[in-house]
Amino acid sequence: MKILVVGGAGYVGSHTVRLLEAQGHHVWVFDNLSRGHAESVKPEQLIQGNLTDRPLLMKVLMEKEIEAVMHFAAFALVGESVQHPAMYYQNNVVASLELLEAMRSVGVWRFVFSSTTATYGQPETMPIRETTSQNPINPYGFTKLVVEHALRDYANAYGFGVAALRYFNASGASPDGTIGEDHDPESHLIPIVLQVALGQRDAIQVFGNDYPTPDGTCIRDYIHVDDLASAHLAALERLEPNKMMAMNLGTGVGHSVLQVIEACRRVTGHPIPIAMAERRPGDPACLIADSTLAQQTLNWKPQYVEIEKIVETAWRWHSTHPRGYKS
Repeated sequence: MKILVVGGAGYVGSHTVRLLEAQGHHVWVFDNLSRGHAESVKPEQLIQGNLTDRPLLMKVLMEKEIEAVMHFAAFALVGESVQHPAMYYQNNVVASLELLEAMRSVGVWRFVFSSTTATYGQPETMPIRETTSQNPINPYGFTKLVVEHALRDYANAYGFGVAALRYFNASGASPDGTIGEDHDPESHLIPIVLQVALGQRDAIQVFGNDYPTPDGTCIRDYIHVDDLASAHLAALERLEPNKMMAMNLGTGVGHSVLQVIEACRRVTGHPIPIAMAERRPGDPACLIADSTLAQQTLNWKPQYVEIEKIVETAWRWHSTHPRGYKS
């Protein structure tokens, strides 16, 4: 299949591009490189441009004879979305609608969307199921939910076949250590902990140790980036016209902040000092996925469940690329 991966030079997108290629698909990457890295994909794959440039999008879709689109191009920093909501609505909502309209104009109907657990907000019961109420508490989560609603309407009215995949905590890196996570600023726990092991930080800040969890720190569901990629491929193969699938992607296993730090200590052999800090506003105590629907519908199962195995792949990347793709 001929596939356009929008935001394919980013973290999850680049790993998905690699898997799609390995499975024999013809892949092009559309990215403005504002947060992605050209080094993460092949030069001949990359088409640099903005989603708001509908004529360019339509040209690419037609000239490359694109049959399906995967959409990873979104801003995804919660704090930034609170400070700059206009930027998030423009990039995550308006630009996504431009992409959908370009697809509609040229008759491309297959669409796999990178959504997020942030659409659920702060659920009171665990694990989180697809039937859990979606009540986002920040602009980032709300922009993703708005696009989900639009996708459902496009499926019903225009015949799109859609999968909206709600990630929990994307983590890890390609096992061969050649591509991985490189954000500026970095906001994900595992890379920040590994920065301490690399001597780039003095200690890891732990925000709160008085949560109602076994060790008092927040619990999250960490899913390996390659498991996310395989779920996208499985979803692509099961798209049907006039139908939208919405599914959680997680392991169903939660790990606390302290457990993640301890796993990083074991993998790196570094003591990794801790600096305790106050809770951050809006941090839920626990977020764990129920991904039964994805496993049953897609015949998919995460291969990385042990946090130490996830950290090992991340460490292989960060230890050989201490400055990310600039190394």
